[in-house]
Amino acid sequence: MNMKLAIHHRKSGFSQKWIDYCENNKIDFKQVNCYQSDIIQQLSDCDALMWHFHHANPKDILFAKQLLYSLETSGKKVFPDFHTSWHFDDKVGQKYLLESINAPLVNSYVFYSKEDAMNWIEQTTFPKVFKLRGGASSGGVRLVNNRTHAVRLVNKAFGTGFRQYDPYASLKEINRKYKLGNTKINDLVEGIGRFVIRTDFEKIAGNERGYIYFQDFIPDNTYDIRVTFVHNKCFASRRKVRPGDFRASGSGIADWDMTHVPEKALEIAFDVSHRLKLQTGAFDFVLLDGEPLIVEMSYAFGYHPNHASFGYWDQGLTFYPGAFDPYGWMVEIVLDARRTV
Repeated sequence: MNMKLAIHHRKSGFSQKWIDYCENNKIDFKQVNCYQSDIIQQLSDCDALMWHFHHANPKDILFAKQLLYSLETSGKKVFPDFHTSWHFDDKVGQKYLLESINAPLVNSYVFYSKEDAMNWIEQTTFPKVFKLRGGASSGGVRLVNNRTHAVRLVNKAFGTGFRQYDPYASLKEINRKYKLGNTKINDLVEGIGRFVIRTDFEKIAGNERGYIYFQDFIPDNTYDIRVTFVHNKCFASRRKVRPGDFRASGSGIADWDMTHVPEKALEIAFDVSHRLKLQTGAFDFVLLDGEPLIVEMSYAFGYHPNHASFGYWDQGLTFYPGAFDPYGWMVEIVLDARRTV
């Protein structure tokens, strides 16, 4: 069956890789602009839309999921589809989803009233990990060592709320990467400016308030494990925690020795992805007594060039060393879905 793809292109993200794959494999496609009011008309001669929408893009958060779901309802194929993306950048949604299928999730707690949160604080143990429901690369994540700190967070959650962008934590992270030579002086200047000037995303999204979310703190993890599922294949790495910190996501310090990836984490990633009908799923794991527990998940992910040297696993856990193209796999996800109609 001949099929025509539509691809929304942006300078960063997956779209250029999709375009390259289509061109190299003579797959019919055209570029579209999802931000234009006539996007439905633009798609009239297409069978599918691929859009790598971003969790912190002020336009994307307004309507990306709604557009994709509408197209999916009309019969077009989309990436990401509903099953893959409704819970994207929503840790609270992921809690309910993973608990509903009894997936091995780090114990997670959410409260929608100050009274309930305070009662829980009096009964629980510490430390705990506080998280905003959205954010990536460990943004909006704090270690809560005692009840006093937890009470302060609860008061803020049910008061003025939290900024979507933590300027102090972000500047600290920018400075760490600057010392490693991984960022520029301009980024430091911009980070200082964020104490006064809010990002466009913050202006639209507003403060996070009216709920509070915690997870158990799992000690003695010097790395987390990132397992990424794409089209019945998985690739993985370990990510080292930042010096003097407990967070690994976004640290930029990776371990590419595939023998360090627990087979159990791969099994969980395949199992959960299949049960949730995911096109893609990037799972962050920590270990408790040697057993992998999911911390959170995402449809989007970073792909380091080193992955091309170390290979991937199929669902039978056979390992295939060498180069692979997860972006091309995404295109094939959409093509395969259409072929089976």
